[in-house]
Amino acid sequence: MRRLVAGLVLLGVASCGPPITVSRVSPRTVTADLTRSVLNRGEPSVPTENTLYRWNLTDRFKDDPQGALAALHDLVVSGKGGPGTTFALAELCFEYADKSHKREYYLASAVYAYAFLFPGGKQEPPGTLDPRARTAADLYNRGLTQAFASEDGSRVDLRSGLYPLPWGQLAVYLDEASLRWGNQTLYDFIPVAELKVSGLGARYRRPGIGAPLAAKASVDDPAHQGKEFAALNVKVPVTAVLLIDDPLHQLAQPQMQAKLKVYDGFSRPTVDIDNRQVPLEVEPTAALAYGLSGSKVWSWELWGFLLGDMLGQERTSLAFAQPYRPGRIPVVFVHGTASSPGRWADMLNVLSNAPNLADRYQYWFFFYETGNPIPYSAMRLREALTEAVHRLDPQGKDVALQQMVVIGHSQGGLLTKMTAIDSGTKLWDAFSRKPLDQLNVSPQTRDLLQRALFIKPLPFVREVIFISTPHRGAYAAGLSIAQWVGKFVRLPQTLAGSMGDLLTGNAAAIRLDPSHPKIGAVYGMTPGSRLVKALAPIPLTPGVTGHSIIPIKGDLPPDDQDDGVVKYQSAHIDGVESELVVPHSGHSVQDNPVAIEEVRRILVEHADRVCAAEKVACGPPPPGAPGRVTGQPARPAPGSTRARSRRDVVPVPPSEVAPPEPVDQRE
Repeated sequence: MRRLVAGLVLLGVASCGPPITVSRVSPRTVTADLTRSVLNRGEPSVPTENTLYRWNLTDRFKDDPQGALAALHDLVVSGKGGPGTTFALAELCFEYADKSHKREYYLASAVYAYAFLFPGGKQEPPGTLDPRARTAADLYNRGLTQAFASEDGSRVDLRSGLYPLPWGQLAVYLDEASLRWGNQTLYDFIPVAELKVSGLGARYRRPGIGAPLAAKASVDDPAHQGKEFAALNVKVPVTAVLLIDDPLHQLAQPQMQAKLKVYDGFSRPTVDIDNRQVPLEVEPTAALAYGLSGSKVWSWELWGFLLGDMLGQERTSLAFAQPYRPGRIPVVFVHGTASSPGRWADMLNVLSNAPNLADRYQYWFFFYETGNPIPYSAMRLREALTEAVHRLDPQGKDVALQQMVVIGHSQGGLLTKMTAIDSGTKLWDAFSRKPLDQLNVSPQTRDLLQRALFIKPLPFVREVIFISTPHRGAYAAGLSIAQWVGKFVRLPQTLAGSMGDLLTGNAAAIRLDPSHPKIGAVYGMTPGSRLVKALAPIPLTPGVTGHSIIPIKGDLPPDDQDDGVVKYQSAHIDGVESELVVPHSGHSVQDNPVAIEEVRRILVEHADRVCAAEKVACGPPPPGAPGRVTGQPARPAPGSTRARSRRDVVPVPPSEVAPPEPVDQRE
């Protein structure tokens, strides 16, 4: 009896308890639950669970997922399901594909997601703030990547064909014309959305529609292989989009039709779907990092210093980040000693993703054997740029090509200066006591000396930026170890032959030691060398605007400081429009966000001037982009004060430097 009474009491207590309860948790926990999806938690979202509950399919999806998906498909085709059911199909198909590894369900997920986002007909697309829209876009992008993935998943195979769907087939037509990138063809597509990027200060991702990929590019004409301005091992950020006309109507058909197109991430930010400009999903930083991670450019740096003819005579020393496009101003990056174009990666990453520079600039890279004599390397730079401008625009119709900006780091800054000066006989007089025409040399040697030491400014260079440039020499170059290493530099065969020709029979005229002529880059950058003493006083030619960015390792003032390689007094020159001093930075300041922001400021102002005067490089300003309207004040570098007549300083320690723009945010 006692047991019976106790059981009845317990039963009464239990029956009096509420069937619905709540408990207080952190807002973060609630937000995580409300925003979950199969993409971030491996569980269906709340809207999808609601749909399963509505149609009494919750238990069936657990026991018979294919049957539940078929039932939902029938509801959508009959018109009873509505947008919520279409979205649920996209998410549930992706979940089932992950578990079953049946590729047709990845493709089905992409098709349903597309139908939810762009239903066509009279049905309205989801609202801008509908959280399902972003999830559906991600399901489409990832479903597309998985549906066309290679067997090992390392690549995406874009091709025409008939592809199975759970309820029928999808006939895919690949638009071959969309694989063209300038005069090159895109191939070997790599999925990059899932790549973790290390080594770059910022990661840029432009959210939108489509599968973000990185592609290789090949020059079509075999006669031009190795002679085009294609960057070494370049990876092009592209987006693959599967376009389906009236997808909701086609879901009822046993065979659907779709067109597969590829868009490069440089030239087109949107795609036209149902008379709407829809942003394309692009992963430019991931594509850049993927290309650089497998590039030989890093191992090239040391050999490029020691071997004077590593590039060979037939290969161009210019590389473009993308094919030439008329109307865009070239920005030419010139690296420093024992370095390579890869050292500009952070700056390229930021500048090429800055909306206020989009459609205004194109980025070129000059690479050279950095142990060679500086006048020889500068000659090659001038001739490479001249040849490129002539080849790209033989009739001189592209005004933007005549507004070039050249940016040089360290030794590259000396080469940069030598694109924008008239040396007269100053450089020649530093090395010879007699005029060139009075020396006993061959015509080939005379021609080489004329081209290298009698400099005329390039008419198309309008702006130059010096970064960590040893205008009066680098004290590190004068160290005994640097002088010793300089002895191992091998000159190009043509240059070595000309030097032998010059020193033979002209010993009394040449201001060099015939037994050991110190002409390599290390000797040229040694403080007090004949080269820097002659080059430093030569001003920039009228019409060329100069800027200096000078790092120092300590606090301000900068006058008695250095960056570990170059003293401030050597890097500072008069006659430039602006000078930015960056404290707490070493010699390689080109990857410092403060220096990069200063370069961006200079480029915005330059493009604004060109736009106002020449009516080129203007481009439509993106919403909210600063600096796009002519005359609008440019934003100075973080923490800096503008003082054009003397110098700008940035009195901020590294911990307070403005961080790079985060993922999914474009300024």
